[in-house]
Amino acid sequence: MVIKTKKFPIPGETILGGRFLMNPGGKGANQAVAAARLGGRITFIGKVGNDVFGIQAKHTLQSEGIITDYVYDDETLPSGVALITVDEEGENTIVVAAGANASLDSKDIDKSIEAFTNADLVVLQLEIPLATVEYVCRLAYEQGKRVLLNPAPAQILSDELLQKIFVLTPNNSEAELLTGIRVVDEPSAYAAALKIKSRGVKNVIVTLGAAGAYLLSDTYSGMIASPKVLTIDTTAAGDVFVGGLAVALSEGETLVHAVSFANHAAALSVTKMGAQISAPFRKELKLEKQILPET
Repeated sequence: MVIKTKKFPIPGETILGGRFLMNPGGKGANQAVAAARLGGRITFIGKVGNDVFGIQAKHTLQSEGIITDYVYDDETLPSGVALITVDEEGENTIVVAAGANASLDSKDIDKSIEAFTNADLVVLQLEIPLATVEYVCRLAYEQGKRVLLNPAPAQILSDELLQKIFVLTPNNSEAELLTGIRVVDEPSAYAAALKIKSRGVKNVIVTLGAAGAYLLSDTYSGMIASPKVLTIDTTAAGDVFVGGLAVALSEGETLVHAVSFANHAAALSVTKMGAQISAPFRKELKLEKQILPET
C-alpha cells in the first residue's frame, strides 16, 4: 500500500499525502514477476494467508505465467503486507508485516522438492524465516543448483550459509551490515565485496542504486554503470535487478552481461510508480525512449 508524499513524516507527525496506490508486492513475488516478464520460466514457492490478499497474490502470479503449485495457504496467519511512502525525489520507506511468510518452513520446502529438479537457478530473499533460507540453500547446494540470494531485509548471515551462495546481491546498507564497511563509493564497495567474498561467496554484487552495481568475481572486479533515467519511484528496483540478473544467468550469460542487463531492467522500473507493476517486459529493454542521454 503506497502513498506518494512531498516529504516523509517525522515521528509523531501527521502529513497530508498525495496519490494512493495498492498493488501486489513482496520481494519474492516482485522478483518472480520481474523475471517472468523478462523471459524467465518461474516456479514460485511461498505462503499466503487465506484472505483476499492471498487470493489476489496467487491470481497475479498466475496471470504472469508463474507456476503457483507450491504457494501454500496458512489458515491462521494473514498474507504479508507492506506499507510504503514515496517522496518527491522518488525515495521510499517501507514497513513490512510478514504474516504468512513467517510460517514458510522446511516441511513446505519438502513438499516442493519437484520444483528444484529442473531449476537453473534458485532465488531467495530474507522475507521468510532465516532457518528456511538455510534449509533451501543446503538442499539446492546438495543438488548442484546455483543459488542467488538477495540478503534483504538485512540480517547477519553465517559463513556456513554464505559458502553455499553462487551470487549474493546486497545493497550498500546490507553490505555494511555484513562487513562493517560503510559503502559510499567504488573503493568502499570493492572493500565490502572483497570481505564478503572472503567468507565463501563465489560472486558478490553490491548494488548502488542509480550508480549501478559493483561486481566482484574470480574474473572481474569493477563498477558496471546503470543507464540514466528520470526517477519516479524506486520501490522494487532492487527486486527487478535480481529478477533480471536471474534471467540473464539462467540464459547462460556472463556475470558482466547479466549485471548490465539487470541494471537496464531496474532503471526502466524506476520510471514508473509501484512494485510489481513497474517491472518492465523484455521487449521494453529494446526501447530507449525513457533512457536519458549521457551528460
